[in-house]
This record gives sequence, structure tokens and C-alpha cells, in this order.
Amino acid sequence: MITFSEIIERLKDIVALEIGDKKVYDKDVAHALGLSAASFATMKKREKIPYDELMSFCSMKKISINWLLFNQNPSSLVESTNRFSYVKYFPDVSISAGGGAWNEQEEYEILGIEEQLLDRILGMGKGEQIEAVNVSGDSMEPGINDGSVVFIDRGRVDITKGGIFAVLTPAGLFVKRLQLRLDGAIDIISDNKDYPVQVVNSDEVSIVGKVIGQFGEVF
Repeated sequence: MITFSEIIERLKDIVALEIGDKKVYDKDVAHALGLSAASFATMKKREKIPYDELMSFCSMKKISINWLLFNQNPSSLVESTNRFSYVKYFPDVSISAGGGAWNEQEEYEILGIEEQLLDRILGMGKGEQIEAVNVSGDSMEPGINDGSVVFIDRGRVDITKGGIFAVLTPAGLFVKRLQLRLDGAIDIISDNKDYPVQVVNSDEVSIVGKVIGQFGEVF
């Protein structure tokens, strides 16, 4: 994946096509993404890529997210559609910090991701069962940061071997590391050690799917 600074330069080129001969500044890119100049400056300083805003921008402008994030030549994407996997992205669903619902009635966008790229990011998985959502909160840092976009395979709900899952609990919808106990209870674990381990009975929770990756990283 290219750096945030390189992504900004690409966005400036796109914005420049719309505003004519005027010089394009960071504040113009921030406006195009729907971010305040202050928030954008903070993200740039921290190299924190605003995935949610980028995907919405690309969807609106009909720009390949592969090209923007992974420096993949757009001409290489002009191939038969069976080379692509299509993933549902729910921009209004944020999970991890607590609460919320997630179902097929939620509004979603369709992301077309080239299959080789999807395989490299996510490994094995069926595209129709993989969905993308936002993560809010720091409970899974440093592995999953606040604002990350994660991919969840709804077809993988077996927690016998553990792993990171989207799980619906009485307290809400979360992304957590799950570990099955010998007595059948489940440890709900935050990677951020500031958060205590919770123990629940298996009949108190519903496993939505396994988190198999996020942009730029495979789990």
C-alpha cells in the first residue's frame, strides 16, 4: 500500500480536474473527503488513512480503490468482470466501541475488488460472504485501530480455534478476540490491556463472523 502522503497527492490531482487552474491545498482535499481541515491535518501527521471517507469518495467519483490505495494501474483493471469480487461495505455501521445493529436492511455500498488483491489481503474466503465495516474505539489497538475498515467473513462462525470475531452481545455489537473455555463459556478479550476480559455463556452471544483482515493487513 502506498503512503498517506502519496494518496493525498493523487487526490489533489483528482480535485484539480474539478477546480481548474487553482492550486490545490490540503484543505481542498479535506473538503472533498468531507473532513474538517483540522481533522485532516491530524490524520496526515499521524499517517492515519481515513478509509471510510476514501471509499465513499471513490464510490462517488467512480474511481478504483485499488488504484488509490495499492498503486495498481487502472488499465490492468479493465478486464472481464469475473476477475473481481464484490464486497458489501456498510459505511454507517461502526462496531467495537459498543452497541449498534447490523443487518441486511442497513444501507451499503458495493466495492469491486480485484480477486488477486482480495486474496492477498484476505486469504481464502467467498466474496459474497465477506462484508466490510468500520471500527470505532481503541479496545483492539494496536492490531485494529480506531477508524479502521475491517473485513468480516459471515461464513466463519466457529470459535473453537479462537480468533477475532464480530460478536453480538447483550451490551451491543463488538469486534473482539474470542476464546472458548472448556466449560463452554466464552472469554471476550480486548487486545488493549486497559480493558478487562469478559466472560459470557455461549447462549448469551451470537457470532456474526470472523474478522479476516483490514486494509493492508491479514489476520
